[in-house]
Amino acid sequence: MEQLAFWMPGPWELAIIAIIALILFGRRLPEVGKSLGKGIVEFKKGLKEVQDEVTKTADEINKAADDT
Repeated sequence: MEQLAFWMPGPWELAIIAIIALILFGRRLPEVGKSLGKGIVEFKKGLKEVQDEVTKTADEINKAADDT
Protein backbone atom coordinates (compact mmCIF):
# COMPACT_ATOMS: atom_id res chain seq x y z
CA MET A 1 0.00 0.00 0.00
CA GLU A 2 1.37 3.38 -1.00
CA GLN A 3 1.62 5.99 1.75
CA LEU A 4 0.86 9.62 1.10
CA ALA A 5 2.64 12.52 2.78
CA PHE A 6 -0.69 14.07 3.78
CA TRP A 7 -4.02 12.52 4.63
CA MET A 8 -6.67 13.59 2.13
CA PRO A 9 -10.22 13.44 3.51
CA GLY A 10 -12.81 11.91 1.24
CA PRO A 11 -16.38 13.12 0.70
CA TRP A 12 -17.77 11.27 3.73
CA GLU A 13 -15.08 12.62 6.01
CA LEU A 14 -15.72 16.18 4.76
CA ALA A 15 -19.45 15.72 5.38
CA ILE A 16 -18.80 14.54 8.93
CA ILE A 17 -16.45 17.47 9.57
CA ALA A 18 -19.09 19.90 8.23
CA ILE A 19 -21.78 18.38 10.48
CA ILE A 20 -19.50 18.62 13.53
CA ALA A 21 -18.69 22.26 12.66
CA LEU A 22 -22.40 23.07 12.44
CA ILE A 23 -23.08 21.40 15.78
CA LEU A 24 -20.17 23.14 17.52
CA PHE A 25 -20.47 26.62 16.01
CA GLY A 26 -24.11 26.76 14.91
CA ARG A 27 -25.15 30.39 14.59
CA ARG A 28 -21.61 31.65 15.13
CA LEU A 29 -20.34 29.92 11.97
CA PRO A 30 -20.75 33.07 9.78
CA GLU A 31 -18.80 35.07 12.38
CA VAL A 32 -16.05 32.46 12.40
CA GLY A 33 -15.88 32.54 8.60
CA LYS A 34 -15.76 36.34 8.57
CA SER A 35 -12.96 36.38 11.15
CA LEU A 36 -11.05 33.75 9.22
CA GLY A 37 -11.44 35.78 6.02
CA LYS A 38 -10.18 38.94 7.73
CA GLY A 39 -7.21 37.01 9.08
CA ILE A 40 -6.32 35.71 5.63
CA VAL A 41 -6.58 39.23 4.14
CA GLU A 42 -4.30 40.64 6.86
CA PHE A 43 -1.81 37.82 6.32
CA LYS A 44 -1.72 38.51 2.58
CA LYS A 45 -1.22 42.25 3.22
CA GLY A 46 1.69 41.49 5.53
CA LEU A 47 3.20 39.07 3.04
CA LYS A 48 2.92 41.66 0.25
CA GLU A 49 4.61 44.28 2.45
CA VAL A 50 7.51 41.91 3.14
CA GLN A 51 7.84 41.08 -0.57
CA ASP A 52 7.82 44.79 -1.46
CA GLU A 53 10.50 45.49 1.15
CA VAL A 54 12.70 42.65 -0.12
CA THR A 55 12.28 43.83 -3.72
CA LYS A 56 13.10 47.42 -2.71
CA THR A 57 16.21 46.32 -0.84
CA ALA A 58 17.35 44.11 -3.72
CA ASP A 59 16.88 47.01 -6.16
CA GLU A 60 18.92 49.30 -3.91
CA ILE A 61 21.70 46.71 -3.68
CA ASN A 62 21.72 46.23 -7.45
CA LYS A 63 21.78 49.99 -8.03
CA ALA A 64 24.66 50.40 -5.57
CA ALA A 65 26.56 47.57 -7.28
CA ASP A 66 26.02 49.16 -10.72
CA ASP A 67 27.27 52.54 -9.49
CA THR A 68 30.59 51.13 -8.33
